Amino acid sequence: MKINKLLKGLKNIDHIVDGIKNNMFKKDWIEDIADHRWKICKGCDQLDTIGGKCAAPGTQPCCADCGCSLAFKMRALSASCPKNKWKAHVNAKQEAEIVRKLNNPKNIADNDSNINVQR
Repeated sequence: MKINKLLKGLKNIDHIVDGIKNNMFKKDWIEDIADHRWKICKGCDQLDTIGGKCAAPGTQPCCADCGCSLAFKMRALSASCPKNKWKAHVNAKQEAEIVRKLNNPKNIADNDSNINVQR
């Protein structure tokens, strides 16, 4: 039932917001991660290209298992596949810290060991 997927999605709102932001303001390194994840999703039996299993109508392709739009989920660094076919790269707190630092270049020190930023 879609209502269950929507309610589950509300618990993951941080992932959704990050995925939307990363989809709108593309960065090459995030696109590399999304491309890798997409190659895996394309071969999965849970890929819904029509949209019948999407939590939000019109957001296909989506994952039939969780209902998430793949355009957003694949770009959320703290999101993972519900079938464990790909893992999160960071947890939600780490992702927020990375985004905060990347959005404020003056906060990135050359010797910052907490994140690895390609320049």
